[in-house]
Amino acid sequence: MEPESAVTTCYRHPKVESHVRCTRCDRYICPDCMREAAVGHQCVECVKEGARSVRQARTAFGGRISTVPVVTYLLIGLNVLAYVAEVARPSVVDRFEMLGRGLAGPDGGHYLWQYPYPSVLHPEGIIDGEWYRMLTGAFLHQPPTEGTFGIAHIVMNMVALWNIGRVVEAQLGRARYITLYLLSALGGSVLILLAAPDDPTVGASGAIFGLGAAYYVMARRLGADMRGVNQYMGGLLLWLVISAWITSWEGHLGGLLAGGAVTLAYAYAPRDSRRALRQGAACAMLLALLVVLAVAKMSALKSGAA
Repeated sequence: MEPESAVTTCYRHPKVESHVRCTRCDRYICPDCMREAAVGHQCVECVKEGARSVRQARTAFGGRISTVPVVTYLLIGLNVLAYVAEVARPSVVDRFEMLGRGLAGPDGGHYLWQYPYPSVLHPEGIIDGEWYRMLTGAFLHQPPTEGTFGIAHIVMNMVALWNIGRVVEAQLGRARYITLYLLSALGGSVLILLAAPDDPTVGASGAIFGLGAAYYVMARRLGADMRGVNQYMGGLLLWLVISAWITSWEGHLGGLLAGGAVTLAYAYAPRDSRRALRQGAACAMLLALLVVLAVAKMSALKSGAA
């Protein structure tokens, strides 16, 4: 009998002689298949399997840990781009601001709602099916030379978004954070529709008030020192009261309530394998409630009952 060959080859490249074994699966591997490990070398497949089995680090609220506030950067960028667009073309504000009901004339003028309305006028706003206004209005701000604040409106909102958005995003993770922001913006628009459907409104303040509520709820859940947090919330609530005379308090309050509700669901969902599902279901329920309220109000407006 011929002696058995003592030559060993790589399991992935049978023609390549190899004398090194993978420390995980014990198969022979060639230099092209070797990957550095804590001890020795591993094969390509074992490295991939190990990467899949490593548990992804999560925050206390279930979000993936991220050191770069990408969503906050994106939101600020969208607000600034929208502002540039409205400065370049002022009609953008009339077309996309939050407005429950209004009338537009052939001369480009905008008028308060009345019913019945003259045949030369036509409806505009959500009453005319422009539901997108409930979110687009949250990315617009007062033009530079108009309104109470002018350009200071977007500057103040973006500074607030930068300061608090980074903190909230770091704790919630990107997906939960953007959901919170959009639901807060929508909550502000719904309360505007319910309480002041004739008022044209712009601004990210509703969403930012939602982030403020999130900051408070998260701090309590994490057991943080509440002195600084309470001072911040006191200033936010004081501004809510003051703003009742010069801005849309409805948008601010609606965003605050929606943001608080979303973050309560994030913070107090049981920490088990179904936590993300429960959090998502709570957000879906809030969205459904806001939609029902908006549709019911719009039906009442169209029928003349409100």
